[in-house]
Amino acid sequence: MPLSEPEPREKLHTRTIVLEGYRRADGLFDVEARLTDTKSYGFANEDRGRIEPGEPLHGMLMRLTIDAEMRVVACEANTEYAPYAICPAITPNFAALAGLRIGPGWMRAVRERVGGVKGCTHLVELLGPMATVAFQTLVVLRREAPVDESRPPALLNTCHAYAADSPVVARRWPRFAQAERAAAQHEPASRQVLEGSADDDPRDVQAAGSAAAG
Repeated sequence: MPLSEPEPREKLHTRTIVLEGYRRADGLFDVEARLTDTKSYGFANEDRGRIEPGEPLHGMLMRLTIDAEMRVVACEANTEYAPYAICPAITPNFAALAGLRIGPGWMRAVRERVGGVKGCTHLVELLGPMATVAFQTLVVLRREAPVDESRPPALLNTCHAYAADSPVVARRWPRFAQAERAAAQHEPASRQVLEGSADDDPRDVQAAGSAAAG
């Protein structure tokens, strides 16, 4: 169902983010992101002279190569378009993400290595949704792993669809369905992926990443 009809308006800005996940022939996985910002009008720019309507103001790409344990094997970044000539010089710094594991505290660790003047705001912003896409990409591996049926599913109470009184939970995990919505005692695991404590159970955090995959 579409949104309601908007008031008369003029489009000024478009940001496009494309995220894709791949299984590699060598057993590793690639998560790639592309961010593009365009304006509907032209304007002067000190470093580029003039940026025309539809010409990218920002054009950034990133690739995370990860293993089956969600550990970053390599990170490559590139800035094709930026408002300042100096911007592309920082992209090699993102190789410093190698060795980090996507899981609890991911974005905290990212900011420690490439935050602020050590990185690029737009590239750092991509690393949150890239973590989510990493979970979606590896969901096929988790579906093949044995499941402990005695434990409540990690997805329980992480969103409206997975509320304890939801018909989805009643259908998928009837033993954990409740007549009344159970109060979540912690933040949704999907948020813990980005900001959570290192003491959180990584199995729960990984399982939450598969929510949108069903």
